[in-house]
Amino acid sequence: EATLIVTLNRPVALNSLNDVLVEELSTLFETLHRRSDIRVVILRAAGRAFCAGADLTGWGPDTDDGRTHRMYAVQRQIARIMKLMRSCPQPVIGLGHGPACGGGFSLLLSCDVRIAAPSLRMNAAYIRIGLGGCDMGSSYFLPRLVGMSIASELLLTGAFIHADRALRVGLVSDVVPEEQLLDAGLAMAAQMLSTNPLGLRMTKDALNLAVDAPSLDAVMAIEDRQQILVAATADAGEAVKAFFEKRPPAYRDV
Repeated sequence: EATLIVTLNRPVALNSLNDVLVEELSTLFETLHRRSDIRVVILRAAGRAFCAGADLTGWGPDTDDGRTHRMYAVQRQIARIMKLMRSCPQPVIGLGHGPACGGGFSLLLSCDVRIAAPSLRMNAAYIRIGLGGCDMGSSYFLPRLVGMSIASELLLTGAFIHADRALRVGLVSDVVPEEQLLDAGLAMAAQMLSTNPLGLRMTKDALNLAVDAPSLDAVMAIEDRQQILVAATADAGEAVKAFFEKRPPAYRDV
């Protein structure tokens, strides 16, 4: 199956991130870098919350001996997930419902597309528990998604942004009833799967490069190279042939 559905499944703990879940997510997204058979990923969660953030009880005993080193190691372990999500070639569609706090918020921010249920409420919870608001990529993703003013508001206050406002400011693509979340994700995945496989992967790659590119010239150089590479594939020829024959393309990822 070309679409992989990944479900956070610690509902009793509101899908909070403990050492086991973090390791599983890291291994999964690292493995996806080598899985050309999986073309789209859907990330969702079981229970009444998407993810309540880090599980403060799930990382072993809290002692002063080596505490700073241990906390830093945990910080880097969780942050690695977001980096792997961005660098994996598959588009990641996040389906959000209920609370998505702290690390859970950053998991959704790391997705390529977000679809929300009306119950979704997200916040940079870090600043509400005595830390700073910039964590797990939040200060990178939010300004690029919603601009500096709203990003600063959310990160400086830790206030929740609910599904309706998230839709208005472009933080999510759509809001659908919770029972329709998976269907909406699968429908979007189907649209992505109707494209040239290499073209889909390279589009995510180009978007990642373009968001930090220094100039229009730099972006267009990336795009020019991408288009010529994809145009040289057999699948590109199949797309043209299918267009004139008025049928869906039969892509082979070659």
